[in-house]
Amino acid sequence: MHPPANSMDDFAPMVKYDWNPGGREPRRNTALSLPAAHGNGIKHVHHHLMHHMSVPDIEEKDLTPLMRQYLAIKKQHPDKLLMYRMGDFYELFFEDAEIASRELDIVLTARDKGPYGGKIPLAGVPYHAIDNYLPKLVKKGYKVAVAEQVEDPRKAKGIVKREVVQIVTPGTLMLPEGTEKRSNTYLAAVIRKVSEEGGGDIQTSGVRGTSEQRIVLPRASYGVAHLDITTGDFHATEITGKETFQRLVSELMKFQSEEIVIPDSLASKEDFMQELRLQLGDDRPITSFADHHFLETYASTLLKEQFRIVSLDGMGLGEMPLAMGAAGAVLAYARENQMTDLQHVKGVKVYSGSEYMVLDPTTLRNLEVLRSYRDGSVKGTLLEVLDRTRTPMGSRLMRNWIQQPLMDVDLIGRRQDAVEALYDDLFLRSDIKESLRKVPDMERSLMRLSLGRGSARDLNAIGKALESAEELKNVLEGSKTPGRSSLLCEISEELGGGGDIIELISSAVVDDPPLSIREGGMIREGYSPELDELAEAAKDSRQWLKGFEKSERKRTGIRSLKVRFNNVFGYYIEVTKANLEMVPEEYIRKQTLVNSERFITPELKEKEALILNAQERRSRLELSIFEDLRNRVLESSGRIQTIAAALARLDVVSTIAEVSARKNYRRPRVDTGKRIHIKGSRHPVIEEKADWGFVPNDIRLDNESHRFIILTGPNMAGKSTYMRQAALNVIMAQMGSFIPADEATIGVVDRIFTRVGASDDIVRGQSTFMVEMLELANILNSATAGSLVLLDEIGRGTSTFDGLAIAWAATEFIADMEKIGAKTIFATHYHHLTGLEGELEGVVNYSMAVKEGPEGITFLRKVRRGPASRSYGVEVAGLAGIPPEVVERAREILGKLESEDPLEGRAVAVDSKEGSVPVSRRGKGGGPLQMVLFPTEEMLSSEDEHPVLSELSRMDPNNM
Repeated sequence: MHPPANSMDDFAPMVKYDWNPGGREPRRNTALSLPAAHGNGIKHVHHHLMHHMSVPDIEEKDLTPLMRQYLAIKKQHPDKLLMYRMGDFYELFFEDAEIASRELDIVLTARDKGPYGGKIPLAGVPYHAIDNYLPKLVKKGYKVAVAEQVEDPRKAKGIVKREVVQIVTPGTLMLPEGTEKRSNTYLAAVIRKVSEEGGGDIQTSGVRGTSEQRIVLPRASYGVAHLDITTGDFHATEITGKETFQRLVSELMKFQSEEIVIPDSLASKEDFMQELRLQLGDDRPITSFADHHFLETYASTLLKEQFRIVSLDGMGLGEMPLAMGAAGAVLAYARENQMTDLQHVKGVKVYSGSEYMVLDPTTLRNLEVLRSYRDGSVKGTLLEVLDRTRTPMGSRLMRNWIQQPLMDVDLIGRRQDAVEALYDDLFLRSDIKESLRKVPDMERSLMRLSLGRGSARDLNAIGKALESAEELKNVLEGSKTPGRSSLLCEISEELGGGGDIIELISSAVVDDPPLSIREGGMIREGYSPELDELAEAAKDSRQWLKGFEKSERKRTGIRSLKVRFNNVFGYYIEVTKANLEMVPEEYIRKQTLVNSERFITPELKEKEALILNAQERRSRLELSIFEDLRNRVLESSGRIQTIAAALARLDVVSTIAEVSARKNYRRPRVDTGKRIHIKGSRHPVIEEKADWGFVPNDIRLDNESHRFIILTGPNMAGKSTYMRQAALNVIMAQMGSFIPADEATIGVVDRIFTRVGASDDIVRGQSTFMVEMLELANILNSATAGSLVLLDEIGRGTSTFDGLAIAWAATEFIADMEKIGAKTIFATHYHHLTGLEGELEGVVNYSMAVKEGPEGITFLRKVRRGPASRSYGVEVAGLAGIPPEVVERAREILGKLESEDPLEGRAVAVDSKEGSVPVSRRGKGGGPLQMVLFPTEEMLSSEDEHPVLSELSRMDPNNM
């Protein structure tokens, strides 16, 4: 329900921003507050900038008709920058102009003083460059409304009619023609249904500047949909069961959603919004949308209309009402902002969580799958190693395959068969690579045509891509290799069928058409006899004008006489002032300039009418022909998208084959068993970057005798590399790739968990230890026997004994088949844990080999059976450049500390400059249980003992 007309809320802008990084304050002036438009129910509830656009309070009678029209449109979109088409420019006025000038670094000027006595700020950009400016504004946090002239200015009675034809937001941004983006731009929609059974998901979060707090979100199921309007890529799923909120966040992060649309009712839930913002970060826009767009009935009607079908059951939405609601809402939002029906969106891929291995944001970050942990770039990632694709469509699909490894062994094997066939055929790979190089981004060309923003260049791009597809089909059919792969046979079949479209485009469009469809000259000679006739008439007109100019020069004797044209006077004769005495009497003066004068004649004006009429007819006809071509191509958009998808798949499998052949990867056997046995495993990224020869290692994990590896050894010896390469090998295997190894058998993994490194999360008010514990809690609550768990130390940031206790208990819990039983590698410096081998079923010790010599230690980077003899921490300190004096003193202290086991409860005396100092494991009154080098008298005399220490002191690992 909307507030009454006299409510203060009626004049509030629709956008509400939470905070303002960098301290920038919104402009505040005495201005007219424009009423919000409630028509589409869209409210931008969260963004990383604070914007409030306004205009001066001006009486309408004081405005020109044009400015009255501008303000009428602006009132409908008060929360957006309004780009207002005026001839060859998009203009912005008032505060919008000041913002655009500042953010785009364009000139700020002003219109002449109006009747109200003040200048109007003005800034503008050329109409043909708007696609270059829109991304800059959206990136800076603004939404933009684009108002076009919707009638011919020459036929307008009074002010030219203008309407907003597009609203640009982060999730609905179109890229400029010629811009190649090799990743998707997803708009997301989320809907929540709270469980009637009660209970909830516990999230431990914080508010800036405060300590950790627990937020209990109600137990709920979610529907989530993602739509890339630049390609037509559309996905939807439901999230049910346990840990649904965290899985929702994982989906949003996996798709790297540019903007998230949620129902108004959900946007009002402060706990949900706070946690979502904290999880996703403050730079991701969250927009609320009227609740009715998320209703199953509304979504069903809209989706059936969009896809031109009578039932959604065939797409899998019939049994997923929440997924249907989210899909309907994201489509409705995109259509309302683009103000078109998105013809290129032909279907939605409905998937379930069981189809893909789960890679949550923490795992993707820690393993550096898509982005570097250091700078967020692709450098040093698995994506960088594998993505040698030749087409933008293939690059987007490669990213999708990497972040969504398959669970179905038959589908994995199908991809592997295609890779293997091409792996073995160098010549076929070379032919495919050469043909793919010529393929432009046909998906986004089709999108621009579908949205009415395409040009003849987009038609040519589609034609060239289809020609390459036909060429590739012939290449595949001329080889016996595709017969070894059902996927390659399917791709070959789908590459065909574009011949009629190729013929249509090549016969109608010139090879190098202009950028704008209004410039003319885009239709090939011979396609339209009528257009050819008009083109010939235009040619004759140009010849007539040249002849007229030549005859007038001869008749008047004025050698510098010129016939020219402008939009004000049409065609005219220009004579310099030095020759004015020679001008004939029949010339009619039209304009006097500093150095010349302009004239017309009845003969010239008569011919002008014929010429301009012919040019207008030609322009209208050429535009009509283009629109007919566009519509005929769009009628085949489904077929074109099928061919584009086939090109993308061929690009990906041939690229994986090429990378695998060059880097000596091997095909792993992927099955439904419980083993991960990899012989000669290598890290795919580090082996490329390392200056030294990479040392391969075997990996053996299963759900029986080797389900929990305790990995010990010094820092820098390669423990983290070993763990990460195990995970990356599994990801590559399940995406259908070959892997860097000699041979491998890998049972499908349902999820990979990583607890690798930690640091303070200041924004959320979380300490290093809390971050670690949150990640560990996620593992203990969500891992299954089918998961792969990587733990790189537990308990840093707390006392030695607290950390050891937690690590010990977590080991017992994960290794227990009745509780989790996940395949796990735990890298640790807690050497006491190595005593668990033989005491806990499935726990085994491995360590990093080190060679000691006169010159110090050498890391062999080889994993061997058994625990490490010691940590070599002092030696590593020396390698890091710690002064020798400090290193030697550390050795002395270490010798004393190692003379007594702190777990036995006896203090150790360490000599210092001040005398003998006891090292105690006690803290006052149950305080931090940590070895204290400088205890107080109270600490030494305290008889209190922490119950965990008491229990640990009584434990004998050999008799448990």
